[in-house]
Amino acid sequence: MILRVLGSSSSGNCYLLQSFPTGEVLVIEAGVRFDKVKQALDYNVRSVVGCIVSHEHGDHARCVKDFIKPSICIPCYMSAGTKETLGFSDYHWVKAMYEFQKVQIGSFMVLPFPTQHDAKEPFGFLIKHQECGTVLFATDTYFLQYNFDGINNVMLECNYDKAILDANLEAGRIDQRRYDRTMQSHMSFANCVRTLQANDLSQVCNIVLLHLSDGNSNEREFVQGIQALYPEIEVTAAKSGLSLAFNKQPY
Repeated sequence: MILRVLGSSSSGNCYLLQSFPTGEVLVIEAGVRFDKVKQALDYNVRSVVGCIVSHEHGDHARCVKDFIKPSICIPCYMSAGTKETLGFSDYHWVKAMYEFQKVQIGSFMVLPFPTQHDAKEPFGFLIKHQECGTVLFATDTYFLQYNFDGINNVMLECNYDKAILDANLEAGRIDQRRYDRTMQSHMSFANCVRTLQANDLSQVCNIVLLHLSDGNSNEREFVQGIQALYPEIEVTAAKSGLSLAFNKQPY
């Protein structure tokens, strides 16, 4: 399995899980131009079995309409609340998911679970496939209220460092409203660490840090800090253009 990152920021989020040798692709988030998805797949969009969307904000969902065009017809899966908020209630190719109810999408099995964000009904996902094992995906959430067993790969938000955020507020680089929203809807480095520590990572091959804030994070310190805690796990910060082996074993 290959993970390809097409975007992981407030500008747009999109990740591809591509199976080998079948070529099947599961898209996670629809927040970048569909042309970028096509280019990454050498224009073989028929390899895409579906797209899962965590919530309705534009940097995660603005391009759903491109996936469901009559000429494309890629099914997009999201919570019923997200589907309603985006205005897709009557769209055949937009499928509602329900918390803790498994959905089979091609050879991928997806289990959605609630997250904590300022959206209608945001979801995180457990994604299972014979090649990558179980992937934990959670972004745009200030904490996770659940623990998970048997994880093989982790994709987890690590948006900001509170000390940097505090300094930016004091210096006037951000206002109080943005400060409060960040604290109440995104995961800090400290909470990212707590989340990792609360779960069994004994079988994890990769930890990929998602959605780092441009002005409120420190990529090098985030990666090094978590790598120091888990020296046997590959720790990476997601950025556009990243490709990474996502398997059940670390090779």
